[in-house]
Amino acid sequence: MAEIMNHSFSNFNFYPLNLKTRRVSELRKPCVKPLQCVLTEDDRKIIVKNGKDSLGICRVVNGMWQTSSGWGNIERDNAVDAMLKYADSGLTTFDMADIYGPAEDLFGIFINRVRRERPPELLDQIRGLTKWVPPPVKMTSSFVRESINVSRKRMDVSSLDMLQFHWWDYSNPGYLDALKNLTDLKEEGKIKTVALTNFDTERLQIILENEIPVVSNQVQHSIIDMRPQQKMAELCQLTGVKLITYGTVMGGLLSEKFLDTNLAIPFAGPPLNTPSLQKYKRMVDAWGGWSQFQVLLQTLKKIASKHGVSIPTVAVRYVLDQPAVAGSMIGVRLGLSEHINDANAVFSLVLDEEDVNNIQEVSKKGKDLMKVIGDCGDEYRRA
Repeated sequence: MAEIMNHSFSNFNFYPLNLKTRRVSELRKPCVKPLQCVLTEDDRKIIVKNGKDSLGICRVVNGMWQTSSGWGNIERDNAVDAMLKYADSGLTTFDMADIYGPAEDLFGIFINRVRRERPPELLDQIRGLTKWVPPPVKMTSSFVRESINVSRKRMDVSSLDMLQFHWWDYSNPGYLDALKNLTDLKEEGKIKTVALTNFDTERLQIILENEIPVVSNQVQHSIIDMRPQQKMAELCQLTGVKLITYGTVMGGLLSEKFLDTNLAIPFAGPPLNTPSLQKYKRMVDAWGGWSQFQVLLQTLKKIASKHGVSIPTVAVRYVLDQPAVAGSMIGVRLGLSEHINDANAVFSLVLDEEDVNNIQEVSKKGKDLMKVIGDCGDEYRRA
């Protein structure tokens, strides 16, 4: 999921899972039919199918974590106006969560304005992906139903396009009960597709073996954080499950704004004044430090200048080109700032072999975050 909460990575005392010493190919193959993933001609949209379940999304997703506190005061009408502007430009998929402040409510106001003020063709393209982050209580059918009904009401939709499920504690097997109840709600038409967020490879395999028809897993993935391309991508390619990525521009750290800056000198660089900047600065520290990060930014700037685009555009394109990735998220500060042009430039950018090799050369000089943090989502579950 985009960001659930802030974490301190000052002490990486993560213990390894047994799975980390085994290749995915050595595990039992999940008893599921491969999903189908279809790219449209312009690479803007992707359709993920699982049996009779089908959802088309824009490959660049508007992330709405920034509507919660910490990024500046979001004014409702300005925020909805901004959402309309993104949608009008072709960026029609929005990602949110029940815990992202007013995000679901904003989507409900937005979708009603689309119904009133835009042609049916645009309404048909709008997607609202939300997440459910429940407390560790018994996952009864009634509790799951009531929780999902809250999101349906807030978003003002009869059926959620995608419900991405998060679970805090793997020692509590209640996540399987929750997912089975979510699947029942999908069969009733209250959810179109069931998905995951921040699940690791081992648990994804267990879920698939229990015949839960998940279509995607939303995970942290950037040029620095290539953990999803290890065990997770292998399993995804075996089963057809797709990845939706967040943290791809690292809260804005992967941008010209932080190029040639020295954060070791007080007030010498831009302030790390948002939860996302603070979070991903810790990821930079874990990966290789600020000096090594500057080498990466310089490399990305050369590639961006070569193609006439920005550093964030290159960063997103690189991750979108990775195996199993269906879509990548860019956070939106609705009504405060925008990056519509940079986001749309992703679709026409083609990284050549030289570009990819140069990025990989710098990326591989950093630490393997799988060894430092653990598998996808482990950063949310290790003290």
